[in-house]
Amino acid sequence: MPSPAQTQPETNRAINPFVGLLGLGVIVAGIWGWNHLNFDTQDYIVDEIIPIIGIVFILSIGIFVSWRKWRTHKDRLQLRDRLIKRFQKEPSPHKQRDLAFTLVEVNQFEAKGLEDIAESMAKLFIWTTKTALGDKQHRVRGMAVSYLGILKYTESIPLLIRYLEDDHAHVRACAALSLGRMRAQEAKEKLEEKMKEDWDQTVRSRSREALERLA
Repeated sequence: MPSPAQTQPETNRAINPFVGLLGLGVIVAGIWGWNHLNFDTQDYIVDEIIPIIGIVFILSIGIFVSWRKWRTHKDRLQLRDRLIKRFQKEPSPHKQRDLAFTLVEVNQFEAKGLEDIAESMAKLFIWTTKTALGDKQHRVRGMAVSYLGILKYTESIPLLIRYLEDDHAHVRACAALSLGRMRAQEAKEKLEEKMKEDWDQTVRSRSREALERLA
């Protein structure tokens, strides 16, 4: 006895020709009906009916797109609220860190809406920079450094300045980006040095962008 997976293609092959013939029949019937209308009716349809249908169609698309955006925004806020509750209850620092990373991303890399847990998140990111050591964890360290800038946690500025000397270029670039986001004037001299002397082009570019924000 054939399995459902084996019979499915046969069903699809049987349906597809029928749909094609049906569509062709509708087209033929439409052409035939149009050709049998008098000229006044054709002109009325072209001048009056079709524009109205077009306007209704465009408005319907606009309403649908707006509704989808609103729904997506609402779903994102609900997800953020659930993640915040999980973050507040999570006892494991590593799991809490992962939740914090996800929260920043779900919140579209903005601090607004995270005010109640911003300080806890920032301290967790600082802890991450000190525990995610070595070349293999440079991305985790870089995310923590970058997200400190998104939260605009100014108490981390001295730490971020030190991370401009991290062994990995990705972390140095993230530190420069964060300092620029916080418009950290105390980092100006170090950023100028990185912009001119760092061997990595991305670090030089991020340092230049940060300095432009300080201006």
